[in-house]
Amino acid sequence: MSATQAPNPAHPASPTPARLDPAHPAWLGGPTLTVIDEATGHPLSLPVATVELDGAHYLVSPDGETEWVRDLRLAGEAILRRGRTGEPIEAAEVRGGEHDRVVAAFRDQMGERTSEPFDALPDPADHPVFRIQPR
Repeated sequence: MSATQAPNPAHPASPTPARLDPAHPAWLGGPTLTVIDEATGHPLSLPVATVELDGAHYLVSPDGETEWVRDLRLAGEAILRRGRTGEPIEAAEVRGGEHDRVVAAFRDQMGERTSEPFDALPDPADHPVFRIQPR
């Protein structure tokens, strides 16, 4: 997965439930995040996995500090698309205990699909987390 891929309008993402289904690779056919690329001003779209924990919804970057993370951090807002439905969201980065609980839940729910990125970046602090809510 590359965070620098251009959007492909001919291949919309299929719907996915708000909670992760461990048997479903959420970032392959799951929700798509669209954020404005700060460097170019163009939209950047990529598949993401959402995590629900204690009634709140989160995005986790399994690949660490990526272009979409930096852009979302700057903008604080994006579009989360499930199928043909796009929802404007606000995003706030979280740290500390909340961050660590979300990363643990993400790893538990995604299982083996997180092995490669977490082998490359084993420290949970290297995986930015954003609490998201409708805008």
